[in-house]
Amino acid sequence: MNNKEGNNNKSGGRANSSRPSSNKPKPAMQKRAQGPKKVKTIVKVADTTDKVEKKPNQAPKRPKVKDEIRLNKYISNSGICSRRDADIYIQSGNVKVNGIPVVEMGYMVKPGDVVNFDGAVLTPEKKVYILLNKPKNFTTALDEGQEYRNVLELVKGSTTAKIGPVGRMDKNTTGLLLFTNDTDMIRKFTLPTNKSSKIYQVSLDKNLKFEDLEKINKGLVLDGHRVFVEDVSYVEGEAKSEIGLKLRSSNVKVVRSIFEHFSYDVLRIDRVAFAGLTKKNLPRGNWRLLTEQEIINLKNV
Repeated sequence: MNNKEGNNNKSGGRANSSRPSSNKPKPAMQKRAQGPKKVKTIVKVADTTDKVEKKPNQAPKRPKVKDEIRLNKYISNSGICSRRDADIYIQSGNVKVNGIPVVEMGYMVKPGDVVNFDGAVLTPEKKVYILLNKPKNFTTALDEGQEYRNVLELVKGSTTAKIGPVGRMDKNTTGLLLFTNDTDMIRKFTLPTNKSSKIYQVSLDKNLKFEDLEKINKGLVLDGHRVFVEDVSYVEGEAKSEIGLKLRSSNVKVVRSIFEHFSYDVLRIDRVAFAGLTKKNLPRGNWRLLTEQEIINLKNV
């Protein structure tokens, strides 16, 4: 067989093959249907670093004028109620300034403004703070009749402001008693949560057993309430019936109840320290005004 012919046969077999020739042009592909292009949305985050959200009933801030005072403080200074209670009265619409009802928190009262509280015109008083070394047979109660005199007699003439005692004292308890017309401070020191320390010297009818002293030092439960004692000890140089007691409660009845819980009769209770104030240079029955530093210290307790 001729080699050339044989080669032609091979090539002819390829030509008759069912496979399409690679040189044949391919049909154009249809474009894929596309939806509408998505538009990127840019969300701007508000810069809140320099903007303070305005609270409801909050007065707009403005430059403070000399001798201006917040309305709630003005009311408190008048001796009517505390600042917190004053806010409630303001929101209720019971306060008028220059004849116009004011319900805005933070409203500033200017000199010469007339403030009307529940129908009465208020006159703010300067805050007064007086420390008394109370003697026996005077009481803070107003319903003891004529048998025992009220402690206000002992500070009569000290000020024209309407002052009241901070806490209560019975006729047999002596020592430091604070008076003020600052209703916020009175409320602060009479709250059970107040953390200011008071020191008492307690005289008992008999020597305090050491084991009872240890029990008191660990704290105890009285009438379902836990009483935390900061320190208790025998008074140095005195009989074992003279006890020093340090605790946070301003209620003198708690002091008496602690020792009566262990079957001791309390003969005398003398408060020798109150929230950092002491009886130094203050004889029994005398009073004095607090210094500016002492007032600052009380407010920071």
